[in-house]
Amino acid sequence: MTGIGVEEEFLLVDPRTGVSCPRAEAVITRHHACCRLPDGSAVHRELRPTQIEAATGVCETADELYRHLIAGRRTLAEAAAQEDCAIIASGTPLRASPDRHYETGDRFGEVDELYAGVVKAYEACGCHVHVGVPDREVAVAVVNHLSPWLPTLLSLSGNSPFHQGQDTGYDSWRMVEQSRFPGSGLPPYFTDGAEYDRQVDRLVDCGVLVDERQTFWLARPSSRWPTVEVRAADTASTVDEAVLQALLTRALVRTALAALDRGVEAEPLDPQIAAAAVWSASRHGLSGPAVDPVAGKTIPATDRAASLLAHTGPALEETGDLALVRPLFERLENEGTGAERQRRAAVDGDIAVLRMLTEETVPHA
Repeated sequence: MTGIGVEEEFLLVDPRTGVSCPRAEAVITRHHACCRLPDGSAVHRELRPTQIEAATGVCETADELYRHLIAGRRTLAEAAAQEDCAIIASGTPLRASPDRHYETGDRFGEVDELYAGVVKAYEACGCHVHVGVPDREVAVAVVNHLSPWLPTLLSLSGNSPFHQGQDTGYDSWRMVEQSRFPGSGLPPYFTDGAEYDRQVDRLVDCGVLVDERQTFWLARPSSRWPTVEVRAADTASTVDEAVLQALLTRALVRTALAALDRGVEAEPLDPQIAAAAVWSASRHGLSGPAVDPVAGKTIPATDRAASLLAHTGPALEETGDLALVRPLFERLENEGTGAERQRRAAVDGDIAVLRMLTEETVPHA
């Protein structure tokens, strides 16, 4: 079985108004004092003090992943409540804090200094999936294979329709905000690890990245672990959607590994078509057209999603996950993405959206 880990970013909000609250340090301190997590799991700071991250340990099965994800969400919610705030899983805040000029030190301070206004108001939250691979060279080759499917993972995960209290018309406004950083979107094609490292080093030398650990591509070889890190998705409103994203990502990696074992390398994508595919996924989610970045043409987003399921089907069957993924996939298509559900709730006002997100984020015991 291929190991998998998930990092989920959450917003800390006032439970009465939904306004984001800069209390991450207090919540983490409280969490350390009162809460226990499964082995390997942890909670971390994020870029802004209104954000917090729960990371699972390395999980082998879907059941183990569920246990880690549920524990992370429940214990963070418990610690947040003791600091008079709540956690919600939304890619962007419902109502941003009126004071977002936070003083930060260490590496986060370097990020603030480099990106200035682009990052000062940045409170976007994603779901990052790590999948184990044999080594860094294989990781680079796997990322090449993943690129055509990253927009589809984004379209399945859209969960950030609002910005400054207004409906943006996008399923993933988070991706629009991320696109303002240098080198965002689908990763370039790299022939090997050395070429990847040279390109990252050049970007650092050009002064557009803080260091070699920082890139904004939607998938990359991890700088710390023997994994591929996929960062296409908005943070998942529900645990089920986080599990769906993780299992599909693992299946994509396993499918890529099988292709490489057969000597099949990925083909480079046209950069403009690749960018169009990401934009279309962020704009429409599952409810409109998608761009097939290989064929270079539009197709219904649901057809592209069905192609993803067909492409990963054999790998999902090998890990015993297909019987779980199919109903999760069908429920998402029937009930809509997180962005669609937020919009439906918004008919009854912002507080209804806050209530919906709070209920979906933290599973009941």
